[in-house]
Amino acid sequence: MKRYGMVIGIHPERIEEYKRLHAAVWPEVLSMIRQCHIQNYSIYLRRLDEGAYYLFSYFEYTGSDFAADMARMAADPTTQRWWTFCGPCQKPLQDRAAGEWWADMEEVFHAD
Repeated sequence: MKRYGMVIGIHPERIEEYKRLHAAVWPEVLSMIRQCHIQNYSIYLRRLDEGAYYLFSYFEYTGSDFAADMARMAADPTTQRWWTFCGPCQKPLQDRAAGEWWADMEEVFHAD
């Protein structure tokens, strides 16, 4: 199992829309998340002192080929449709790695 933390900005005027979407995630989207070996998935919202808002996600990956599972999720038509609603709410970081939407974060501590 590998833990992942990721971050992305969110447009302040879209926060309530994003919360509504995630209060009722489509069952097919949740099923695809599980099929791609993701568990304990959480998203947190944070406003920083300068007034910018960010989303932080945490999940645990239990599969053996993360890239293949993420490609499978990205190819799923229902997930693609879900992203058409979520994507406009999000504001990717300028310094994210090539090919990233959510920027990966480095784990520096974990206690069991």
